[in-house]
Amino acid sequence: MATLTVWKFETPGGADEAVKTLEKLAREELVVIHDAATVSWQQDAKKPKTRQLNHVAGAGALSGSFWGLLFGLIFFVPLLGLAVGATAGALAGSLADVGIDDRFINRARSEITPGTSALFVMTSDAVVDKIKGAFSAHEPSELLFTNLSDEQENSLREVFAD
Repeated sequence: MATLTVWKFETPGGADEAVKTLEKLAREELVVIHDAATVSWQQDAKKPKTRQLNHVAGAGALSGSFWGLLFGLIFFVPLLGLAVGATAGALAGSLADVGIDDRFINRARSEITPGTSALFVMTSDAVVDKIKGAFSAHEPSELLFTNLSDEQENSLREVFAD
């Protein structure tokens, strides 16, 4: 089963620092990373900057359009190369079908604000206690997550296949 995990940090650079920890955990085989992206929102910026972490993504990584749609829905802006328009409405329904519902979107929208950052990562086979311990060494952070079943993960991959 795959898990979409979102770690929120209280500074714009917190997520980038956490990527180093995530990479270390993957090298130690404490988590399998399927895909990841960061959001960094400077205090005075109108919108956040996003980055798909292709260097940590596994062979079955989702396309950039998945992250673009997700971030577009959360932050009301088309990001990572996906134009959010009529197509987004149809795809948003597909997100709900795979466990990313309005509550998740609304919570992320209300908590990831100017002056913060977030690490979004699709993982499996995680040793949760070890990961929580590793991330607790970082600045104050908050864990938001949505668990996805194998069926939901496969649905996501079908929706966002290139």
